[in-house]
Amino acid sequence: MASKSRGRIQNLRQTLKFRKPILNPKRRRLTYAITIHDLRAIAKRRTPIGPFDYVDGAAEDEVSLTRARQAFLDIEFKPHVLRDVSNTSIATKMCGDSYSLPIGIAPVGFSRMMQSEGESAGAQVARAKNMPFALSTMGTTSIEKVAQIAPNGSNWFQLYLWRDRERSLELINRAAKAGFKGLILTVDAQVAGARLRDVRNGLTVPPSLTGKTLIEAAPKVNWWWNFLTKEPLVFASLDSWNGTVAELMNTMFDPTMTLDDLKWIRKVWDGNLLVKGVQRVDDARAIAAPIPLNLVEPTRKAIGKSVEIHLDTGIMHGADVIASIAKGANFTWIGRAYMYGLMAGGQAGVTRAVEILETQMVRTMKLLGVSDLSELTPDLVDTALEKSKLDTKGKR
Repeated sequence: MASKSRGRIQNLRQTLKFRKPILNPKRRRLTYAITIHDLRAIAKRRTPIGPFDYVDGAAEDEVSLTRARQAFLDIEFKPHVLRDVSNTSIATKMCGDSYSLPIGIAPVGFSRMMQSEGESAGAQVARAKNMPFALSTMGTTSIEKVAQIAPNGSNWFQLYLWRDRERSLELINRAAKAGFKGLILTVDAQVAGARLRDVRNGLTVPPSLTGKTLIEAAPKVNWWWNFLTKEPLVFASLDSWNGTVAELMNTMFDPTMTLDDLKWIRKVWDGNLLVKGVQRVDDARAIAAPIPLNLVEPTRKAIGKSVEIHLDTGIMHGADVIASIAKGANFTWIGRAYMYGLMAGGQAGVTRAVEILETQMVRTMKLLGVSDLSELTPDLVDTALEKSKLDTKGKR
C-alpha cells in the first residue's frame, strides 16, 4: 500500500507544477496582468481618483468614448483557415520609417501627475520597442528632455494651435531643433469638452483637493511618496493657472483655426505632419488624420492609398489594432492603454502594456490565417454597422 501511495504521489508531482512565487510586488502584479483591463484595475487601486479619472474619463456623459469602445466590441472576424502562419510579422512602415509594431504612444497631457515617471517612461519604452512616441503640448516633460531621454527614438510633438501664433511657432521650432520626427496637429479642440469628472474631483492646475479627494487618496502611499519626493510637476507656462484643465484650454487654444492655419503650419514645419481629430469623410478628403474605426473604410475609399490613415480612439486590445488595419488604417496610437500601464507600474508597466498588445496582435493574426499586415483586408472584419445594413437588405 505504501508503495502504491508513493507511486500516486510521484505521478501527482509529475502532473502538477506549482507556480514559483514572485517576491517583487511590482513584478508580481505586472506578471499576473494579462489584459489592458487588468492593468486598468491595478491603476485604479494605486492612483488617486483625480488623476485616474483624467485618463479614464471623457467629456460630458462620455458617450463618444463609449461608442468608440463599442465599435471594437461589435467587431466580428471572418478568418481564413488552412494557412501557414508559423512566421507572423507585425512590422510596418509609417510616414516612410520602419517600425516593429503598428502602434505608437499617443500624446497624453499631465502624465507625471498620474505617475512620476510620466513621459520619460513612454519615450524610453517606445525607443526600446521601436515605436513612435508623441509628446503633448500639455506634457509635464519638456521637448528637450524627451530628446535627451530617447535620443535615438522616433519622437513626435502634438501641437494645440494657440491664439498666440508666436508661442505656437516657438514650440514648433523647439521640436525641430530637438530632432523630432513629426508634428501632430489637434484640430478638434476649438473649445474644451466639459470633463465633469475633473470638475468634481478638483483636478485643477495646480490641484485644488477637497476633503473627500484627500481621504480617497490617502491610502495611495506610493503615489504620494513619488509625488512629494520626485521632481516637481512643471506645466510649461501653466503653473500659475488655478482653473480646471478644460478652462485652461479655453483661454489658450484658438477657436478661429481653419484650413489656412493648417497650410501655415505646413509651411513652417518641414517634417511629417499628422492631423488629429477628424470625424467626417469630407474633412478627411482635405486632410490626413487619425479617425474613429467606423470612418476608416469609407475614408480609405474616398481618398485612395496616397494618404496615410491613423486611428487613435478606443484601442484596448491587440485585436482592435488588427481590425483597424484590416479596415484600411495604416497605423494606430494608444493613449489610455499606455497610461493604465504607467499608473500600474511606471516604465515596467508601460512595457507590460505593449507586450500584452503585441501578444494579442500576433495571436489575432494567426487566428485570421494571415502572416503579414499587408494581407489584412476589409473582408476579414464585419462591424455592427455592416451587419445592420445586411439585416436591413434581408428584410426588404
